[in-house]
Amino acid sequence: MRSHRPSRLLAPFLLVPLIAGCFASGGGDDSGAGGEGSGDGDRLRVALAFPPAENLSPYGADATLLSRLGVTEGLTALDANGSAAPALAESWRRDGEKTWEFTLRDATFQDGSDVTPAAVAESLTHATDAKPAPAALAGVTLSAKAQGERVVRITTAEPDPVLPLRLSSPSLAVLSGKAYADKNRVDPVGHATGPFELTKVNGATSATLDRFDDYWGGRAQASGIDARFIADGTARANALRTGELDIAEAVPVSQAATLDEKTRRDTATTRTTSLLFNASSGAFKDAGQRAAARAAVDTSVFAKDVYEGYADPSAGIYGPAVTWAEGKRTAPAGRAEAEKPGGATVNLATYDNRPELPEVAQVVKQQLEKAGFKVKLTVREYSRLEGDALAGKFDAFVLARNTLLDTGDPVAVLASDYTCDGGFNIAQLCDKDVDRAVGEAEKIADTAKRQDAAMAAEARILGSDAVVPLVHQRIITGVADSVQGVILDPYERTLVGTGTRR
Repeated sequence: MRSHRPSRLLAPFLLVPLIAGCFASGGGDDSGAGGEGSGDGDRLRVALAFPPAENLSPYGADATLLSRLGVTEGLTALDANGSAAPALAESWRRDGEKTWEFTLRDATFQDGSDVTPAAVAESLTHATDAKPAPAALAGVTLSAKAQGERVVRITTAEPDPVLPLRLSSPSLAVLSGKAYADKNRVDPVGHATGPFELTKVNGATSATLDRFDDYWGGRAQASGIDARFIADGTARANALRTGELDIAEAVPVSQAATLDEKTRRDTATTRTTSLLFNASSGAFKDAGQRAAARAAVDTSVFAKDVYEGYADPSAGIYGPAVTWAEGKRTAPAGRAEAEKPGGATVNLATYDNRPELPEVAQVVKQQLEKAGFKVKLTVREYSRLEGDALAGKFDAFVLARNTLLDTGDPVAVLASDYTCDGGFNIAQLCDKDVDRAVGEAEKIADTAKRQDAAMAAEARILGSDAVVPLVHQRIITGVADSVQGVILDPYERTLVGTGTRR
């Protein structure tokens, strides 16, 4: 998982109503945008904050990069309420507890071959065999088989009430058989199904995409995309301001004021910045020390001061973009009494890929020191930090995590981040009450009851004081005045679609 990218952070479907806005890119208008005398639509100049880190593998952090550029899509997508919506599958039904049948629409891969049940089954099989497993398949075993001319039959080892939502994950994009010709890597270039086709990738610098005219959802209004990977947020903002770009994603808060008000779009996201305490070793293995540290942190300052209003005050693991959560939230359960700081030096870490995080960590450091803790702060680039974080080498960690990115299911992030066997358990939490609460939530198919169970599990997790939610982020997207149809997605999965044009 990747917390610094719009990927797993950077992270199972029943129809869970979550947020407003429609984020599936298919089914757009196929009219041209009226390029200069060509009638073919101008190309879009787009800057992304994170370059390909895994050779454009669809199974890791780069999966969301591909989906944001309109290259890949899966059997399902997310609709206006965050529910599973048709994409390559036009419908589905459950057949017993462990099997689902997905009926495919007529669609074509960018290499000219048809999207068939056999091709979809092969693609999903490759995803299940990937090492490490895609985030959406963490703890899940499934098999896919073609059935007739239009149906894919997917069976899971255990009942999975959220499978349609799981399949909307960018890491489960459907690619043609040619994408797997090289056994050492998966090649999405020219082998996906989205409205834009990758035609050239210049390492970690740039990429060229052309419109895929046979896209099932209609011709995109832009004729293509010239994408640049610009890690420096100031450079992205400058390029937009000087007219070199049409769209700049993830503009840093510090640069927002440099852009004209009409070019700034801020969107509430499902990304929460939290302070995680190592609950298995070091000073914060003691619940009383965690309680003391939690009590020392004043979360009210982050939204206003660090994020300059481009964030919402912390409410819990799920923020205001998850609209149903507030009405179901309960008080943290089982908290220990706070003890006096023990006097040991604690190692607090974060990463600088998201420019605000070092400042957040510095404020946390000052607050903990004021309470009597001794704090050493470590800041690195995320890829040089993740391994140590997952290995429990830090006492505390400031993390920006998109709680619904991987699957859209509110229970999934709890299982991966806070249970004994969770694959992204930076907090190193292993609490039988938390595991029990999460396990009960995972079994529930009814939408409202699953939400209730997720909030009960959240209360248990917050009660452990292994995590202190600090702020809920808003993402700032820079959009030139001439551009229309940019997709402002709280899940950070999509950015351009068939209707994006200038």
